[in-house]
Amino acid sequence: MHILLYISNYFIPFLILSIIICGLTAKIDVYETFITGAKNGCCTVIRLVPTLIGLMTATGILRASGFLDVISSFIGKFTNLIGFPGELVPLSIVKMFSSSAASGLLVDLYKTYGTDSRIGLIASLSMSCTETIFYTMSVYFMTARIRHTRYTLPGAVFATFAGLAASVLLAGYYS
Repeated sequence: MHILLYISNYFIPFLILSIIICGLTAKIDVYETFITGAKNGCCTVIRLVPTLIGLMTATGILRASGFLDVISSFIGKFTNLIGFPGELVPLSIVKMFSSSAASGLLVDLYKTYGTDSRIGLIASLSMSCTETIFYTMSVYFMTARIRHTRYTLPGAVFATFAGLAASVLLAGYYS
C-alpha cells in the first residue's frame, strides 16, 4: 500500500514535467499553449452551465414533487419480480441524470437499510456499474456540437440495465 501512495504522490508532477519537456524539445511555446487551452476550457464551461443548471433543476423537481416516488413505486412492483429491489428504482432513475443527487439517495438508503444489507450492497454496486447517461451525453455532445446522437442513448440505457443486472448478481454472490 505504501508503494502505491508513494507512486501516486509523484506521478502527477512527473507527468506534468514530462509534458513540458516534450513540448520544449518539440520547440512548442508550452506556456502559450497552456494559456490557449485554459481559455478554451473556460469557454467550454460557460457553454455547459445552462445545461448543468437545467439537469440539476429537473432532478431537484423530480425528487421534491414526489413524482419520482410515484414512478418508482409503480416500476418497483415489476422489478421486485425479477429480483431487483423496488427500493432501488429511485436511485437507478436519478443516477441517469445526476450522480450527486444519486449519492444523496444512496446515503438515505444506507441510513434506512444499512451498508451491509442486500439493498445497500446492490445500491453500492449499481452506483459503480452505471453512468449518468443524460448528463454525460449533454456535456460531451454539446461540447463537440453533435446534433445526431445515433445509437448512443439506446446503447447507454442497455449498458445501464446490464450494470444493474451485474450489481444484483454480484450482490447475490457476495452476500
